[in-house]
Amino acid sequence: MIPQERLQQLITRHEELEHMMSRSAALSSDEIVALSKEYADLTPIVKVASDYLSLIREMQELAEMITDSDGEMKELAEMELPELKKKLPALEREMEIMLLPKDVDDDKNALLEIRAGTGGDEAALFAGDLFRMYQRFALLEGWKFNVVSASSSDVGGFKEVIVSVSGKGVFAKLKYESGGHRVQRIPETETGGRIHTSAATVAVMPEVEEVDIKLDDKDIRIDIFRASGPGGQSVNTTDSAVRLTHLPTGITVQQQDEKSQLKNRQKAMKVLMARVYDAERARRDAIRSADRKEQVGSGDRSGRIRTYNFPQGRLTDHRINLTLYKLDQIVAGDALGEVITALITEDQAAQMAEMNR
Repeated sequence: MIPQERLQQLITRHEELEHMMSRSAALSSDEIVALSKEYADLTPIVKVASDYLSLIREMQELAEMITDSDGEMKELAEMELPELKKKLPALEREMEIMLLPKDVDDDKNALLEIRAGTGGDEAALFAGDLFRMYQRFALLEGWKFNVVSASSSDVGGFKEVIVSVSGKGVFAKLKYESGGHRVQRIPETETGGRIHTSAATVAVMPEVEEVDIKLDDKDIRIDIFRASGPGGQSVNTTDSAVRLTHLPTGITVQQQDEKSQLKNRQKAMKVLMARVYDAERARRDAIRSADRKEQVGSGDRSGRIRTYNFPQGRLTDHRINLTLYKLDQIVAGDALGEVITALITEDQAAQMAEMNR
C-alpha cells in the first residue's frame, strides 16, 4: 500500500503553491513561472491522491461499521465494502505510476533524426517510410513537425533527415523510437521476388535551450564552405554552409539547407546542443541502468529494436517481445501509438519492479 503520509505531503504542497500564487504581486515573473509549472505538474497527481485517500477512508469507516454495528447498518456495510475493494487495485496502480521518478526531459520537444543504414537505395526508401510514419503520428497527436535539414536519395526517401517535433509530451513518447529499425520486404526493382533486408537508424533527442546546456565558444570550431547538391553540383554561389565541431566530444553538425549562413549556423547550433546534451544524458542513463537487463526507455541506439516484415504484415519490437500483425496501419502512423503505449507500460512496470526490490 502507498504511504498515506507521502500523499498528504503532496496535497499540502499543492495547497501551499495555490496560496503562494494568489499573492503573485509579491513574486518575480521567473518565480511565477516556476510555481505555475510545479502546480500544474502536481495537479493530476493530487487529484488521484485525493481519490485514493478518500477510498481508503471509506473502506476504513465501513470496516468499523461492520465491527461496531449490527442489523441493517452492518448488512449495508458488508455489501458496500467488497465493491470499494474492487476499485482499489486500479487506483493504487495509477497512483504508483504517477509517483514514479519523472524523466526531466519528458516535457521537452524533440529532434528526430532518421538515417538510412545498410541496404543502399532500399534503406533510403525505408528511411522515407519512417519519416512519413512519424509525420502522420505527429499529426494525430496534434504536434508540429518541421524539417530542419534533409539529404534526399536519388531514388526517393532520405539518406538523412532531421526534424523538429514540438507539442505536448513529445519526448515522453518519441524517446522509445531511438534505435535500429530493420525492414524485410521485396523491393519494387526485385524481379526474382526475393526478400531484401535493410535498415535505418532513428535518434530522438530532447530539444534543449541554453538554460539546459552551456557550450563555450572556445570549444566549438566553425567551418564555412560552399553548399553543394548531389554529385557535387553547386546549389549555392556563396559560402553559406556551416559545420560546427564540439571539440571536447568530437560531435560534428553540418547544415547547408538555407541560403543564409546565419540561418544555417542557428540550425546547426540547435542540433549540436541537442546532440551534446543527448550524449551526456546517454552517459548518465548507462550508469544508472547498468544493473537493468531491459532498458526500454534508455534511448540506446546500439542495437536493433524493431523489425518491419512486409511479406508477413508483421511488426516485432524486440525489446518487449511485442508482435503485431497490423504493419500497414503502423507504418501509416495510425497504429504507432499502440506500440508506443506498450513500450511505456513495460517501462513503467520495470521501474516499479526495480523500486520494489
